[in-house]
Amino acid sequence: MLTHARPSSSRDRAALSRVRRSWALIGALALLSTTLFPVPDRARFIAAAEAQGTGEGWSAGINAPKMDGAQGEAAAGGAATPGAEGNTTIVPRREAPGTGDGSGTIAQIRLVALLTADGQRIDQGIIWRVYRDDGSAGGGAKLIGTHRDASPLLKLAPGAYVINAAFGRAHLTRVVHLEAGGATPAIERFVLNAGGLRVGATVSGAPAHNVAYSIYSDRDQTDDRKLIMSAIKPGLIVRLNAGIYHIVSTYGDANAVIESDVTVEAGKLTEATVAHAAGKVTLKLVARAGGEAIADTQWSIQTPEGRIIKESIGALPTHILAPGSYVAVAKSNDRAFRRDFSVKDGETTQIEVINQ
Repeated sequence: MLTHARPSSSRDRAALSRVRRSWALIGALALLSTTLFPVPDRARFIAAAEAQGTGEGWSAGINAPKMDGAQGEAAAGGAATPGAEGNTTIVPRREAPGTGDGSGTIAQIRLVALLTADGQRIDQGIIWRVYRDDGSAGGGAKLIGTHRDASPLLKLAPGAYVINAAFGRAHLTRVVHLEAGGATPAIERFVLNAGGLRVGATVSGAPAHNVAYSIYSDRDQTDDRKLIMSAIKPGLIVRLNAGIYHIVSTYGDANAVIESDVTVEAGKLTEATVAHAAGKVTLKLVARAGGEAIADTQWSIQTPEGRIIKESIGALPTHILAPGSYVAVAKSNDRAFRRDFSVKDGETTQIEVINQ
């Protein structure tokens, strides 16, 4: 049981008066705290802080609303309604990867392509492909973006990426590891060591039109070549990585073929000309010399050794052949007829085979 003794002296009475004034001041402060920070708001802040500590249910924050004049005064210390937005602490939202300036949460990188290490930048015709490396054992990567700008600025989440730069048939692929950084982007230079190849063609000394060529890689360790590009028309500039290439040029649809090796140098345009020698031959099966061509004839053009050069069906097939000696075999109504002939460069010849 507590008892309260009366103060026995003026000193005791003064001390008691000071204690009472202290308790009155503490009460006033408690009342002021309750008025400025109502219990619901305080409970919300405590819950949010606990959620932030555990990582559950916590949003990275919200964008602060633009304040009008009254709200600005409240934020600066003016009279504000308890529990209103003016008394709410705003946590700036972290930018999602790939959006905003993201100076602290995303990585920025600017891609630059060069023809050679000390050469000029590639300002057009470059295609960038960006893949996200998922880190799997199989090396799988997902395409997340394609850019045709000469020097794109990428804003990506930190991590590993596979970036491919393609300039025509010249290309370079590199794995890039990005880390979150400041507002200044990193510069990644891709030196493609690329050059150009332009092939022209002539037939019997004149420009050729019915010519197409293919480009193959140099022989690998298994003595094989890889097809890089086919059905290329003369005069077209093809962009390639520096190196040795094998050209196969075909005039017509038979054996007028020329093969050659060319060397492409980085930063330079390599020009080559293939000179075809060929003649044009029209085949005709007749009952007598100068007679009508027999329809639906099956034709086979062979070398004297019996190797088949070209096969066709028709009354008047026309083929372009390299100069040399050949055998024409015509089949009609289950019968075969033969004739030897030769082809000279630049000549057009009609070969009649008589079905006798």
